[in-house]
Amino acid sequence: MNNSRCLRQKFILLSVLMVFGLALFSGCASMTGKTAGENIDDAAIITEANAIIVNDPDAKFLKIDVESEKGDVMLTGAVNSYETERRLVEKIRQIKGVKFVHTHLTVEGTK
Repeated sequence: MNNSRCLRQKFILLSVLMVFGLALFSGCASMTGKTAGENIDDAAIITEANAIIVNDPDAKFLKIDVESEKGDVMLTGAVNSYETERRLVEKIRQIKGVKFVHTHLTVEGTK
């Protein structure tokens, strides 16, 4: 009987700790304004966009930063031509989950 009571108390304690832990973590996610799913989607978009850049023969050695916020992608850095910029933006627009691509890319050698 004593063993059963001890197990029940442990179960209740663990259940209470789990509830408080879940409440704590869900509160943190909402403070950023993004759900866990949105964070994962943005990470996947950034990964795929970086893969597009690395695999582009004219852009793979350039420094281009990619950020994504709820599917809105921002590209910053430099490219070697307007054609490279256009091609990258077009490919990144096709990534699942991308809503809009903001380009802040500068073309090297132009002002």
